Amino acid sequence: MNEDLKVLEEKLSRLISLCGELRQENAQLRLDLKAMASDTALLKANMAQASTRIEALMETLE
Repeated sequence: MNEDLKVLEEKLSRLISLCGELRQENAQLRLDLKAMASDTALLKANMAQASTRIEALMETLE
């Protein structure tokens, strides 16, 4: 009985540790996602600006 409690305690400790690691990983993934969303918005703005410039150049060539 005492051995069973010890095994259960070890499993619970591993579970708590894993839960903490997963929380940290989740927090990092959320930060990464925000950064990528920001990068995506910037790239879209740059593409729109480049498209506008190309269209303007094409009009001057016509």
